Amino acid sequence: MRQIGVGVIALGWMGRLHSRGFAQVAERYPELGLGARLVAAADPVPANQQAALALGFERAVADYRDVLADPEVDAVSICAPNFLHHEIAMAAIAAGKHFWIEKPMGTSAAQSREIAEAAAAAGLATAAGFNYRHQPAVEHARDLVRTGRLGRITNARVWLIADYASSPDGAFTWRYTRAQAGAGVVGDLLSHGIDLAQYVLGSRITEVTAMTDTFITTRPIPLGVGVGHSAVAVSDERREVENEDYVAALARTAGGALVTLESSRVAVGPRAEYVVEVYGTEGSVRWSFEHPEHLQVLIAGDGSHRGYTSVMSEAGYGDYGRFQPGPGMHLSFDDSKVIEARQFLETIATGRQLAPSAGDAWAAAEADEAVVASAADRTWHAVPEVSGTTYAF
Repeated sequence: MRQIGVGVIALGWMGRLHSRGFAQVAERYPELGLGARLVAAADPVPANQQAALALGFERAVADYRDVLADPEVDAVSICAPNFLHHEIAMAAIAAGKHFWIEKPMGTSAAQSREIAEAAAAAGLATAAGFNYRHQPAVEHARDLVRTGRLGRITNARVWLIADYASSPDGAFTWRYTRAQAGAGVVGDLLSHGIDLAQYVLGSRITEVTAMTDTFITTRPIPLGVGVGHSAVAVSDERREVENEDYVAALARTAGGALVTLESSRVAVGPRAEYVVEVYGTEGSVRWSFEHPEHLQVLIAGDGSHRGYTSVMSEAGYGDYGRFQPGPGMHLSFDDSKVIEARQFLETIATGRQLAPSAGDAWAAAEADEAVVASAADRTWHAVPEVSGTTYAF
C-alpha cells in the first residue's frame, strides 16, 4: 500500500474531520492500495496538540511552518481561519506540498486566484472543501441532469439557511470582520450554494445581481479568545459587525439556466436547511440536507402521477456503497469529508483532478465577489471565467 504522508494545519473541528477522513481512506477504498500516514499536525493551542496525538499523528507542533518543512509530509490540509488561508497556502506551494484547503480559499477573489494559479504552475494536486457535492443524492441529481433525464434545464433554486449566528448575544469573532473573514454569509454559506449550482448543472454562473443586509449590527466582545462559531463568555461592550448576515441573488449560467440563491446565518428556526432544486422541461429534482439520503424526483415520461417520488440513495449513487450496505441509512457530514480525503489522495496518486480543485474555490470566490459588488451598487455583475475547475460535465 502506498502511504502518503500528510500534515494537518489547525486542529479545531474541521481539522479533526480532515484527520479522521484521511484515516478512513484505506478502509473504505481498499482496492486503491492507498492510505494516509498521519505525520504531523500544527496548532498553537496545547489541547489541540494533545488531540492530534490521540488522532494518531506521530507528532504535534505549534508552528505550521514546521509541518511544511518536514520532508516526510507530502501533503497538507489547511483548516485555519479564513484570514490565514492565503499565507499558509502560498507557503505550502513554496514548500512543494499538495494541499486540501477549506473554503473560502482566501478573503478575496484576488487571493484565491493567486493560490490557484501558483498551485497549477507548481504542478501540485489540490482539493477544496465543497463537501456537499459528495452526498450520494446530489451525485444522482447531477447524473439525471447530465444524462438529459430532466430535459432542458430551465431554472434552479439553491439556498443554505442556518441559525449559527442568530443570537444577538453571540460573541464577536473574526467571522464578523472584513479584514479577517472578507464577506460574511456570502463566503461562508453562499459559496457552497454557488458550487452546488455549478456542479449539479454542469455550467458556470456568468452573471449575478444581489441584495444583502446585516440584521444583527453589533455583537458583544468576547472576554476570552473567540474562535469560529464557538460560544465564549462576553463583555458588556459591543462591536460593529462589518459583513452581511443575509444574501439573496439571481444568476444566469452559461447553459442558459436561471438560478436563485439565498443564504442566512441568522435565521430563527432552520438549523441547517440546505436545499437544491433543479427544474427541466421533462422533470425536476429536489434535495435537502435535512433528509440527505432522499432525492425527490419527477420525470414526466415515467407515468401519470405528477407528485414527487422519494428516491433513496443506494449503491451506485456516488460513494454510498462505501459506507452503507443498502438503502435507508444515512451518510453524515463527516462521511462526506472521507470522500473528499479519498479524492484528494487519489488526485495526488494518479495526477488526475478528482477532488474539487483550487480552481473551483477560485470560481466560487469570483462569484462571491460579484454578489457583494452587486449588492453594493444594485446592478448586474459579470462573473469572470477561471481556469482549473471541475464542475463542467
